[in-house]
This record gives sequence, structure tokens and C-alpha cells, in this order.
Amino acid sequence: MPEPMTIWTYDWVPEMPRGHVRDIRLRWALEEAGLPYTVATVPFDLRGPDHIARQPFAQVPFLEDEGIRLFESGACLLHIAERSAALMPSDPQGRADTIQWLIGALNSIEMVSVPWWYVKVTSEGENPLTGWLHQRFDRMEAVLGERAWLAAGRFTVADLLMADVMRPVAKLGELDNYPGMRAYMERVLERPAFRKALDDQLAHFAAGDAARDTA
Repeated sequence: MPEPMTIWTYDWVPEMPRGHVRDIRLRWALEEAGLPYTVATVPFDLRGPDHIARQPFAQVPFLEDEGIRLFESGACLLHIAERSAALMPSDPQGRADTIQWLIGALNSIEMVSVPWWYVKVTSEGENPLTGWLHQRFDRMEAVLGERAWLAAGRFTVADLLMADVMRPVAKLGELDNYPGMRAYMERVLERPAFRKALDDQLAHFAAGDAARDTA
């Protein structure tokens, strides 16, 4: 049995980001892979030099695995996936397809969805990024209208990341006109490993509430 990896996240966050702090991606991946892990914390309110030494942008998550340290959720997911056939196909084309879609989730979807979401929740009136977002979604709908999974004909780490990237905008109704994408999200998010990762993260931050109340 391998030594447990350590996921580092905040000790507490406000209500709004709970369920979406990106340590959930690592929790989910390790649950899918069946690999042991522990969770450690850094203070949300005081991001000191030890934190910045591990994550230069003072964000989370970061990962430790037998002396190896990584930050950025995409890099951490690739590291985990390389240790699990459940997440990364072994054949060259399947592996290449998985990696390209994982990067696509970050570079082609999240780079649009995050600023769109921020404008949506902080501003009133028309969101000037909606056309850009829907342009990307039109492309994704064409892909997901023809296949159940992004790569290798099965669930991979690319699906894990793509679904998590799209969750915030899906909650705001932006997939209502994209039946292929909605069905895809339902397939991915009904997985027991996701439900456990989500429940565990929510419980983690709820425990942080209790700790702050007694401090």
C-alpha cells in the first residue's frame, strides 16, 4: 500500500465557495483512484511564508506525495492520474486524448467560465462575456452530443476536471440549452467518488466554523 498523499487546503472558507474550493478535485481523484490520502490545512485568514513557499500565489490546493510537492490543481491531477489506471489510460492515444482534454478544460473552458461567473455574481445587467462562454459551449455540445466521455471511451481524469470546471456555471442555468452537456454533467456528478469528495469538503469547512466559534 502506498504512503498516503497529503492534500493541503484552507482551514475555513466563507459559505459561498464551499463545495467549489479546488481541493475537491484532488479529493475526488484520489477517491476514484482508491489511493490513500490525508488532508492538512493552512489558515484562510493568515497566509504566511510557509504557505507561500508551497504555493507562491497563496492559494490552495497543493499536494505532497513522498517528498514531491506540487501546486495548481491541474498539475496535481496529472500527478495523481499517472498513478491510477482508473484515471489515465495506458495506451498512448488514450493517454494523449486524456491530457489534451484536461488541458482544454483549463485553457479553453475555465479561462472563460471563471471571469463569466465573477461578472455574473458581482454585477447587474447583461454579462458581456456570455457570447464568449456560449461560443465555447457550442463547441462542447457538438462533442458531447456524439460521445459519453471525453477520452478513451470511458471516464478519465479529463472528465473529472471538465465537470468540475462547468459546475459553477451549470448552477446558474447556463447549460439549460445544451442537452448533451447537461446529460454529461449528470453522468459525471452522480459518481459516488464525487459525492464523497463533496460531502467531505463541506464537512471539513463546517468543522472550521465550529473551531472559529470556540476560538
